[in-house]
Amino acid sequence: MSRVGNKPVTLPVGVGVAVIDGVVSVKGAKGELVRRLPTGVSLDLVERELFVRRADDSAPNRAKHGLVRALLSNMVVGVSAGFEKKLEIQGIGYKAEVKGSVLNLNLGYSHPVEFPFPTGVSVKVDGGTKLTVLGIDREAVGQAAAEIRAFRSPDSYKGKGVRYVGERVRLKAGKSQ
Repeated sequence: MSRVGNKPVTLPVGVGVAVIDGVVSVKGAKGELVRRLPTGVSLDLVERELFVRRADDSAPNRAKHGLVRALLSNMVVGVSAGFEKKLEIQGIGYKAEVKGSVLNLNLGYSHPVEFPFPTGVSVKVDGGTKLTVLGIDREAVGQAAAEIRAFRSPDSYKGKGVRYVGERVRLKAGKSQ
């Protein structure tokens, strides 16, 4: 029995859900998200709560049950509050700036790295070294943050690079004489 899938998704005020031909659409103050439901899973809307139901207890349907519930919950939170990932840049001369819909990163390479924002994602830069990736789609926000981090992931000897705020990087000991 799925513990996650059995929990209802409570809809906040101002969030509407529509299911048409296996496609669920969640609309709120920040925007609208659309996702196709997999086969074997259906939705029931009772008052302001959304319940995910599965067709039978087969292994694939049990696996989809909790997944669909988590995805719907993320869609509801995204259109009502939104998601953000915070990154920080450490290193002498490393910095970032936003020009239009492109993030320019100076990360110690011979050229600046340009990162065009994906659809539905925006990036704010504070002080040249603090980045905030914002959006309503949790998957897109996380993917964009991971791609920015991958341009120069933290070095294990000096700790220079792009890291998530709060990420701990274990530094290795350097050469001993």
